[in-house]
Amino acid sequence: MIRYAMASLTPAVLLGLGCVAGGVWIWLGLASMTLVVFAADRLTRLPARPREDSRALAQGNRLCVVLSAAHFLLLGLGVHALANGTGNPAATVALWFGVGLFLGQISNATGHELIHAPQRGLRRLGIAIFTSLLFGHHVSAHLRVHHPFVASDRDPNSARPGEGFHRFWPRAAIGSFRAGLRAENRLRQGRARGLHPHLIYTLGGAATVLAALLIAGWPGLIALLTLTTFSQMQLVLSDYVQHYGLRRQTLADGRFEPVSPRHSWNAAPWYSAAMLLNAPRHSDHHVAPTRRFTALRLNPDEMPMLPSTFPVMALIATIPPLWKRLMDPRVARFDAARPADVNLVSTIGSETRDPVAEFAHATTIADSDRFPRPTAGRSNSDERRGL
Repeated sequence: MIRYAMASLTPAVLLGLGCVAGGVWIWLGLASMTLVVFAADRLTRLPARPREDSRALAQGNRLCVVLSAAHFLLLGLGVHALANGTGNPAATVALWFGVGLFLGQISNATGHELIHAPQRGLRRLGIAIFTSLLFGHHVSAHLRVHHPFVASDRDPNSARPGEGFHRFWPRAAIGSFRAGLRAENRLRQGRARGLHPHLIYTLGGAATVLAALLIAGWPGLIALLTLTTFSQMQLVLSDYVQHYGLRRQTLADGRFEPVSPRHSWNAAPWYSAAMLLNAPRHSDHHVAPTRRFTALRLNPDEMPMLPSTFPVMALIATIPPLWKRLMDPRVARFDAARPADVNLVSTIGSETRDPVAEFAHATTIADSDRFPRPTAGRSNSDERRGL
């Protein structure tokens, strides 16, 4: 757990000091989100074995709670510091990028981990993170649309083959909002319960806007809106990178083939994976959405692998010609190597059942036992493989 805490909390501490004291702390904070990550991924190798014992799970939950507190504190400090300026335009831009990268990468990864948690309190904390980023509706779109229909045209957040990021971004942003809202409305037909989630997202977003105004007036609101837009872009960018071009087949009965490790891109370098709470181990997350980040597995023999680290590939994705030159041949190779018969690793592809959406309402760990776990296609050595 030390590696996860070190990689994810160090930027929070340095950027927080940058917001309060300015000076060299700003540049150290920015470096901790960029140069340090690149160098650690390139120059060091620290294998990580998946752990799903009770101690690891408890430590992982505690880290997510600490990261949540760091998120809200840094968001407030960042809005205040950017609204009042640092006295140095270059330092102000550096602080904006540093805080924005933290919100877009570490905060998004933390919120994502929490909305998949079995405990209701942790899920609500994850919702609060996304709501404070003015992106609360992502929770509904992610749980009720993205997971059931990933790697298909029914998921707005799965990039089509040959689709550039700048075309994907508006399509995914608008499409996921609409699809998530439709899914929530369908669930409430005839059995409404409590406040509509989108009303909660709206009220939470309004509270965040009001807080920014109280902290630093109109400059504070501008700082908030620019930071949250940057963070939202990074979340959409992560979906783009993680599923670009990969598609599930349609079966004879009209349903999609079950989700398998072949339907997500993954990255192996340890430091960026630790900083992002193993988000680059994305195949295993989709095969077993309830599996906690400490237990996610990586098997390059059966999972599509990105040619570089996740942050580097996200940067390359903003340059469509370069991205397509690197990724389109890889997509074509995976399509050509598709097995003749579908490996039934998971049942979350069913259009008549949405286990991830059901899990979002589970209140105990026992409730989560009925959700699918991968049971085929892995040897004991595969289970032990780390980075």
